[in-house]
Amino acid sequence: MANNIQKSSRKTSLLFIALLLMINISMQAQNGVNSPYSRYGFGLLNDRSMGFNKGMAGVAQGFRDGEIINISNPASYSAVDSVTALFDFGLTLSNGNYKMGDLQQNAKNSSLDYVALSFRAAKGLGVALGILPYSSINYSFESNSTTIEGSKDITTGSSYTGEGGLHQVFIGLGWRPIKPISIGANVAYLYGDYTHISTTAFSDDYTYSNIRSYLANISTYTVDLGMQFTQKVSKKGTLTLGATYGLGHDIENRAQRITSRIDGSQLTASADTAIVHNAFQLPYTIAAGISYKHLYNWAVGADFELQKWGDCKFPTTISQNDNDQFVSQKGLLNDKIKISLGGMFNPDPYSSNLLRRIQYKAGVYYSKSYANADFTSTLSDKPYEFGLSAGISIPIDNRNAWRMRPRVNITAQWVHTNIPYADNIAYSQIGQIAKKELVENYLRLCIGLTFSETWFNKWKVQ
Repeated sequence: MANNIQKSSRKTSLLFIALLLMINISMQAQNGVNSPYSRYGFGLLNDRSMGFNKGMAGVAQGFRDGEIINISNPASYSAVDSVTALFDFGLTLSNGNYKMGDLQQNAKNSSLDYVALSFRAAKGLGVALGILPYSSINYSFESNSTTIEGSKDITTGSSYTGEGGLHQVFIGLGWRPIKPISIGANVAYLYGDYTHISTTAFSDDYTYSNIRSYLANISTYTVDLGMQFTQKVSKKGTLTLGATYGLGHDIENRAQRITSRIDGSQLTASADTAIVHNAFQLPYTIAAGISYKHLYNWAVGADFELQKWGDCKFPTTISQNDNDQFVSQKGLLNDKIKISLGGMFNPDPYSSNLLRRIQYKAGVYYSKSYANADFTSTLSDKPYEFGLSAGISIPIDNRNAWRMRPRVNITAQWVHTNIPYADNIAYSQIGQIAKKELVENYLRLCIGLTFSETWFNKWKVQ
């Protein structure tokens, strides 16, 4: 008995050290993106998927199991058993290909996706906490140089850079008041910042360059409420309905715009600062899903999600009476819609053959992006994203059982993004809208580790 306690203590200590290291890394890790469309809103949004459902295209609303941490629906936390503590963390390696017409560019990135812990606090009451990114911003691009009208030698060009993003530290509760129904809530502290810089420069050293910097620090909260209804429909089959609601609200943080003029010797000739108070809003979010599980052998599910970003205000510069004004207004982003389908298959979780104990997963999703690059609001084509995923979940411990075993989750993802935009330069020169589009294709390798620790075993002395 003493040996068992000592081994368990060593395991728990190691897991705590690993968890602290992962949290430290997550605070310093690169944001894992390199996309011009991270300049819109709060940047590219995290999909909130974990190791168990990345291979199923993020399907989560109807999934609950004592061996997973499903942060997408906090009602699922009530499934954790009385003696188990779950640790889960994951990272992603990504290769992005960006194409516009005949131009192409590749970029490699990496990111830590999440760190989470879950355990049971009381009968029917599960707890989860962790940290994960909410959004990521990282881009750098420039427009082609053009000759100033009336000048043969002087050219002008623009460059755009951005960095930052938001993170969230959350704690959640899931409670099962009666057997078929579970309810839950996630409360998170949302924090981060962003910097967007646009520069218009001239080839003539005696001409001033204009630099505009957009800055903000975000500090607020999020609240997500969840519900799951589970019902056995046969001796081996279980059906679960799930839904969540995310509260939308004002963010009482200010945004700044700093306009500077720089002379040829890189000295600031003048600077002007404009401030908008109470400049942001978070959208309300509705998600619903269904899953069917056949023992521990296979499961399928489908999700629908709506985020009302179109009703959220964001800071922007508008022209009024030949003056640029810095204001906060609605209608700058699209409502985000996502539909996901996915499933998993486990041939025999108790087989002595490792290949039969592995979980095999696959999924597909379609999403309407919230990025709005059509400044004219005239294009009929809307931005969208399409993704395929496939993965496996491998038990690490060499024992002939799936349940209560540490696991490695490996997922391959292919994502295609197409966001059309209107070229205002062409519009000003030829009097018509020139539709263009930047196509992004991503190949991602996601690796996650899930540990199950029996913290709350009651030891008996004989």
